[in-house]
Amino acid sequence: MAKVTMPQLGETVADGTVTRWFKSVGDLVAKGDTLFEVSTDKVDTEIPAQFDGVLREILVREGETVDVGTVLAVIGDDESLDAATAPNTASAPRATSGAASATSVRVARASGSAAPLSPVVRRLLAEHGLEAADVAGTGPQGRITREDVLAHVRALATSGTSPDAEPLAGASLSPVVRRLLSEAGLAASDVTGTGPQGRLTRKDVESAIAARGARGVAPRGDEIVPFSRVRRLTAEHMVRSKATSAHTLMAKEVDYESVDALRRRVGPAFKQAEGFSLTYLAFNALATLQALGEFPHLNASVGQDELIVHHEVNLGIAVDVDGVGLVVPVVQDARRLGLTHMARAVRDLATRARSKKLTVQDTERGTFTITNPGPYGTLMTGAIINQPQVAILSTDGVSRKPVVVSHAGEEAIAIHSVGLVALTFDHRVIDGAYAARFLARFAEIIATRDWASEF
Repeated sequence: MAKVTMPQLGETVADGTVTRWFKSVGDLVAKGDTLFEVSTDKVDTEIPAQFDGVLREILVREGETVDVGTVLAVIGDDESLDAATAPNTASAPRATSGAASATSVRVARASGSAAPLSPVVRRLLAEHGLEAADVAGTGPQGRITREDVLAHVRALATSGTSPDAEPLAGASLSPVVRRLLSEAGLAASDVTGTGPQGRLTRKDVESAIAARGARGVAPRGDEIVPFSRVRRLTAEHMVRSKATSAHTLMAKEVDYESVDALRRRVGPAFKQAEGFSLTYLAFNALATLQALGEFPHLNASVGQDELIVHHEVNLGIAVDVDGVGLVVPVVQDARRLGLTHMARAVRDLATRARSKKLTVQDTERGTFTITNPGPYGTLMTGAIINQPQVAILSTDGVSRKPVVVSHAGEEAIAIHSVGLVALTFDHRVIDGAYAARFLARFAEIIATRDWASEF
């Protein structure tokens, strides 16, 4: 038997919320399988199983918040599962009241039969709307095995009389499914069947009922979408930031023509080698790092009547997680990276953020943040500062525009790639002139840096 506990997801994280179980009691679990999802005040992450076996118990339900180290579930091997449920009157100890209580959770006896049912069998019977008396047991002393239940279900499905499923198109629904649909006010067409040939199972109907309850329905057809934990934490963080900092916005037009020329030249080879496109974000990140070296008060946080200037730049990249909230994974010690390595780092963090593979360490110690709505063609974004930092840079859309260019003292009209960047800064500690000089230097770096030397 192995205990699954709430993991320590960071030095400052004391608890976590189990937001989802990917396995049910009775399921086989292989080491490395995604077992459950945890949400903390910093990140959502999926936790893999550390052991092979059968999920015997789930002790903490979805939505519950518990301390680090709390036992969440119990995993046992197949032999321990059978041993726990097999009768052994000769060697079984007399149960105390506490043991009897635990045993009552784990072992249920079939109606009219002396043979106990394993958790696997009980779950399968419940899922298929069967009674133990319906199934012939082939195990020791007539005990019903998992294979017995599955064989019975297959036989019923073949004959078109499965008790938990809609047998065939046009045939009547099972009593269990019919009752659940009626109680929930659902039609069979409202539910997607996952049984053989698309039959509706009891589990299908229960899942549809749960999903409808989670969404909620308001009068006149309006839909109520409750805040997820990520959305709630994002909202709290945004409101706290606005209440804390004196937000001020400043924007600057930037000429990306030299960047775009390089992207056109090396982009296809880069994508073939790396498997993803060379976007503006990597260039913006490097220009930010260079400019912060000259304007270090923007790479800082606010203490108690003091500005804490950080000598190391840990660059946060805001990532939208499927519209449910924002996370800000951090490129640690970002100044050590060149263009290609920066592009890889940003890609890796964004991918792991959206697949919930980030660790808490991936989101800690940020000193300056970039948010990048530019791929959606935005004009200018007034982002909210990521506390306790003092500024955040928004890199917006780049498009082809006519611009005035000078050559040998002569002016002319040319078509260049141009975009806006917008700096939101905390006016308690940063003055407008300082922010303006940073933006001017950023624009100069983008336009004039020898980007080709990065390849």
